[in-house]
Amino acid sequence: MKRENQSSMSEFLLLGLPSRPEQQGVFFALFLGVYLTTVLGNLLILLLIRLDPRLHTPMYFFLSHLALTDISFSSVTVPKMLINMQTQGQSIPYAGCVTQMYFFLFFTGLDDFLLTSMAYDRYMAICHPLHYTIVMGQGLCTLLVTVSWILSCANALYHTLLLTQLSFCADLSIPHFFCDLDALLKLSCSDTSLNELAIFTAGVAVIVLPLVCILISYGHIGATILKVPSTKGICKALSTCGSHLSVVSLYYGTIIGLYFFPSSSTSRDKSTIASVMYTVVTPLLNPFIYSLRNRDMKEALERLLHRAKVLSQ
Repeated sequence: MKRENQSSMSEFLLLGLPSRPEQQGVFFALFLGVYLTTVLGNLLILLLIRLDPRLHTPMYFFLSHLALTDISFSSVTVPKMLINMQTQGQSIPYAGCVTQMYFFLFFTGLDDFLLTSMAYDRYMAICHPLHYTIVMGQGLCTLLVTVSWILSCANALYHTLLLTQLSFCADLSIPHFFCDLDALLKLSCSDTSLNELAIFTAGVAVIVLPLVCILISYGHIGATILKVPSTKGICKALSTCGSHLSVVSLYYGTIIGLYFFPSSSTSRDKSTIASVMYTVVTPLLNPFIYSLRNRDMKEALERLLHRAKVLSQ
């Protein structure tokens, strides 16, 4: 089969969602609504945290970064998908595809590390409440976020540099709605064993280890909650970490089902739908989960609406 290196290639073809042509209009309206809701919902979280002094705590500091990450995460894939739906085009430049893959991996890793930092914050708040304000100071919170950004950048750059060394076959059709690393490797005519080793190694560092840390944190949290004598204390403890646990379950559950337990009979359609779940649906649900299940966020929203009402009179 004919080979093409990165210098001679001009573009890939994104085959998009598995849908019939007459369904494109419906899908376009649906995903446009989902994307706008995701952006506005997460911007609302950022606004509430910025304007309400009561939310200037470590937990909401991490949540603000998670909201910003979710906006960026959705913006990496959804706008290009919407443009392709509207124009009936499928092409994406080689440089654009590699760039999209880099930022997709970057924000995926950042999501993982931020969720881990939030789990550690909940662990300190519930298991060591007397030391919480001392340990979870501004310095440590900033350090955790900075390290998350650096590790995510290094991981994404590592995979991107390895990808640029590959040659690709004449068929450059990607059976996906974005430039997924695994799909790109399947199009390569080069030896991808080093890339696959990198995926396994980085997968352990970026996905498995953070998940293990989260599970250990919640194991300690669960043990601490069971020692609380009052039902009121248990409910209060659960309310502080219920939102985070819901997001973790949704996010990691989809990723693990897609990448760690792939069925031999899994079709392209099922793989694409699973990808939609964690690239589009999860960032959409995060604002609802954190606002509807979180009393502090609801009270902050009520205060903001009341302030706006007073100013308008």
